[in-house]
Amino acid sequence: MMFTKRQGLIIWFRHMKNLRKLKRLGHLIYASKKKKYALIYVDQDELEDVKQQAENYNFVKRVDISFRPEVEMEFEHRQKPIKRQGELESFPRTS
Repeated sequence: MMFTKRQGLIIWFRHMKNLRKLKRLGHLIYASKKKKYALIYVDQDELEDVKQQAENYNFVKRVDISFRPEVEMEFEHRQKPIKRQGELESFPRTS
C-alpha cells in the first residue's frame, strides 16, 4: 500500500463566511474563529498550485507552508537524562 505525501497549509483569512471555499482546496483539519486561520492538508505535488489558488482569494491575508515534513522525528540521539539523585547528594544539607 502506497501513501501519498501530504503537507499542511496555514491560511490566514479575514472572515469565516468564506471557509467553504477553503474546504474545496484540500482536507480542512482545523479553523480558528478567534485567530482567523485554517489548517488544510494537501498532496505535496499539488502544494504550490493550491497555495497560489488560496492567495488569489480576496479574503485571504497570508498563506504559510507547514514545516512538519522537514522536522526530524527521530529522538534516539537526544541527551541522556541527568541523574537527579547524584545532584542532590552534592549539595550541603541544611538542618
